[in-house]
Amino acid sequence: MLPWFEELGEVLNVVHNGVIAIDAGERIMIYNRQAESMLGVPAGQAIGKKITSVLPTSELPAVLASGQSQFGQKMRLNQGVTVLTNRSPIIKDDQVVGAIAVFQDFSELESLALELCQVRELNKELEAILESFYDGIGIIAGDGTLLRVNTSYERITGLSREENGVGRNVRELQDDGTVSQAVALLVLSQKKPITIKQRIKTGKEVLITGSPVFNENDEIFRVVCNIRDMTELNVLREQIESAQLQNRRYADEIQALRSRLLRHEDFVFRSAVMEKVFKLIDRVAGVNSHVLITGESGVGKEIVARLIHEFSPRVRGPFLQINCGAIPESLLESELFGYEEGAFTGARSGGKKGIFELCQGGTLLLDEIGELPMSMQVKLLRVLQQQEVFSLGAIRPVKLDVRIVAATNKNLEEMVAQHSFRADLFYRLNVVPIHIPALRERVPDIVPLALYFLEVFNGKYKSNKRFEPEVLSALERYSWPGNVRELENLVERLVVVSEDEVLTLKHLPAGFSLPEHQPLVIQVNEPMSFQDAVEVLEKELLRKVLQIYPTTRQAARLLGVSHPTVIRKMQKYRLRTG
Repeated sequence: MLPWFEELGEVLNVVHNGVIAIDAGERIMIYNRQAESMLGVPAGQAIGKKITSVLPTSELPAVLASGQSQFGQKMRLNQGVTVLTNRSPIIKDDQVVGAIAVFQDFSELESLALELCQVRELNKELEAILESFYDGIGIIAGDGTLLRVNTSYERITGLSREENGVGRNVRELQDDGTVSQAVALLVLSQKKPITIKQRIKTGKEVLITGSPVFNENDEIFRVVCNIRDMTELNVLREQIESAQLQNRRYADEIQALRSRLLRHEDFVFRSAVMEKVFKLIDRVAGVNSHVLITGESGVGKEIVARLIHEFSPRVRGPFLQINCGAIPESLLESELFGYEEGAFTGARSGGKKGIFELCQGGTLLLDEIGELPMSMQVKLLRVLQQQEVFSLGAIRPVKLDVRIVAATNKNLEEMVAQHSFRADLFYRLNVVPIHIPALRERVPDIVPLALYFLEVFNGKYKSNKRFEPEVLSALERYSWPGNVRELENLVERLVVVSEDEVLTLKHLPAGFSLPEHQPLVIQVNEPMSFQDAVEVLEKELLRKVLQIYPTTRQAARLLGVSHPTVIRKMQKYRLRTG
């Protein structure tokens, strides 16, 4: 290898973008670490090899032959990653001695563009919100500079934006008599909301409230001022009373809508991770792509498949499912594809439609797809590719209009690597992957699920059982190897077996292991002030409570403080739940 290639290669190893360089013989001479990550091919297996054997779509041989650069080209790499690439010849002594390609992950560019778009939208949204207020709104920076006012602020004060002093410090406005007293200065000094009467130089008297906005360091970085014309207060009071009634009604409606969203039949959740799953279900339901649902046994894969169907335009069509591991291989083909009369000995008179044909216009769930025999994988792949099915003994295919949703608790990628599952079928099914986390990974869902199951089984068995709070805490600390199905079975067992109306810890079955709480120990290694000691105790106590009680509201109840206090302390000490 040429020395200058080696030196350049060392430098390029620290570059964020992928870099590949070839010599005049089309052999790879430089292949940096980012290229390894993007292509999934180690450098040891690439250096010295022909570029066409490692990345056939690189176009570097064409650059080598033409001596012409290519810029801003989109390209799809081995692992399905889309990149933006620039390709240039390497020229030495007027001779083309090689070619180099630089790859930039296109998703990064898209992410930056999306972030810029979101910032612009937020600015427009903030401006629209400010302008929608009937009250005057003024925003002041932490140094006292008046940043912006809305149109209502101008109307109430009788001053334009320039006359109101936008861009000037409010202390100057107070000194030159534009306002009798700057409420923002009071807020900045006292660090709390302040309401005063203020006289404007136009002669108007207003009621103004300044409210501080704190950053993560508990410092005021904005003051939001709200002003009202005193002559309008009586009218506004009546409007507020009316608005409060409307707000209560809207709140009830929103709560009802939220309840329907968060408990769609058996799909109950409160955790952020399951909210992401729900949003993904909602998005993917509107398209016709194949979906692969993965997760441990008992997490609710069938429920997710049903939701995809019910939220989709196919909701009026059938939703059918077949367990690929529960049907003998000898019968599976006829169950899936059907058969014609006389197709085999014992075939039913008139033949039989397969589940694919029965599911026309609907959604078909192929459960336990990892159990599908190899011989059937080939036939299923053909159905998915051709969108048609031949029943046994048929001479003409039946065109299909069926959406396929597959589910498995196995790692299909490992099975592909072990050659026990076809790679082409895996990629055909895995268009939109949806992973359902285990119940132990979404602790906030445990109590809502337990209460939901309790309501269901109370209705089923005409009982009125209820949980003691300690039982709910114990359920949150259990590992749930059987996931939601295990929780459902446990609640049903407690309702059926217990003779008491209140379900306590003694009703939990034997072997229901609960980890003991570790004592909180605070050590003082060196003298410190009482204030520092209090902060150390606060931080460690809050950290311990958040480890045991993953929701901030539970932590607030245990600590005997308000929920906003817990949030503020978490921000101060930079703590997270869990």
